[in-house]
Amino acid sequence: MSETPKKLLIAASGTGGHLFPAIATAEQLPEYAIEWLGVPDRLETELVPQQYPLHTLRLGGFQGRLGLGSLRLLGQVLQATLQVRQLLQREQFDGVFTTGGYIAAPAILAARSLGLPAILHESNALPGKVTRWLSPWCSVVALGFEAATSHLPKANSVVVGTPVRSQFLSGQELPTEVALPPDAPVILVVGGSQGAVAVNQLVRTAAPAWFEAGAWVVHQTGTNDAAAQSLQHDHYIPLPFFDAMAGLFQRADVVISRAGAGTLTELAFTHTPSVLIPYPFAAEDHQAYNAAAFAAANAALVCRQADLTAATLQDMVLTLIHNPERRAQMAAAAANLAIPDSAEQLASLIRQTLTSSG
Repeated sequence: MSETPKKLLIAASGTGGHLFPAIATAEQLPEYAIEWLGVPDRLETELVPQQYPLHTLRLGGFQGRLGLGSLRLLGQVLQATLQVRQLLQREQFDGVFTTGGYIAAPAILAARSLGLPAILHESNALPGKVTRWLSPWCSVVALGFEAATSHLPKANSVVVGTPVRSQFLSGQELPTEVALPPDAPVILVVGGSQGAVAVNQLVRTAAPAWFEAGAWVVHQTGTNDAAAQSLQHDHYIPLPFFDAMAGLFQRADVVISRAGAGTLTELAFTHTPSVLIPYPFAAEDHQAYNAAAFAAANAALVCRQADLTAATLQDMVLTLIHNPERRAQMAAAAANLAIPDSAEQLASLIRQTLTSSG
């Protein structure tokens, strides 16, 4: 008679930074019966249901100052915690795994109230509020950056890196899906849709000098930029989004990017030099901490958006384009930051935690 598989509830919601590591980890746990906890109308409703049963609850974020809104939010969290508690009991889950964000709070509180293990993964160098508040309640906290350990003195923490999408793990040269000359320098810009317009404007102003240097610019403009098609040049390829991100990261000589933990992990996996412009409105400026970790390792150049001009960006990128030795040093430094078996390590941690508690 076969043994009933352990049941794991994964709480991950909102952005690719939360969802992609959770999905990559889930794929390393084929022997588990996995179900998902998310929020209506977020990215998980598109990515998760074809793979795992999805449960949703309504919950806001933890931004801003304390006030009446905080009291309403606290009420939401308590109500959500009761809902998750009922779900865990009804479906007889053996534990909870979460990648942080506001959905982690009711998931962790509900699990611990029932004596179930809760495993949390924090990808950022500066842990989020929920991680800082609730990490002592977790069975174990897995970290993407060594720098995060100093912010979680009461947590049982272990550094495992951040799992990435499977396309970044092939170890093979992947297609770019856009036609690029084989020997031309390639500058890839991946601002994304959130807050990318300011970066896009700087790039379009700086790009003519890059074209003169023989470079091609592949530009993910996002969907919020009304001027996305305003620059026209044979060496310029603007698109709202790219599917073949791993292939483009491999092909690029320099990537200009925000500093989300997921993107930085992917840059480490593809050994790509980068110019990082942390998103200035990220919660608690956490992207600046991520970028600082890469700068400290000499894997990236970093510039604050408030200090950045088109001329500065133009010169930073040209310096790298004209200096292959410097790019090679940065590529090697980025490679040293990658933890190739991160998803396997995290899955093993989940197995150990659930087995020892059960």
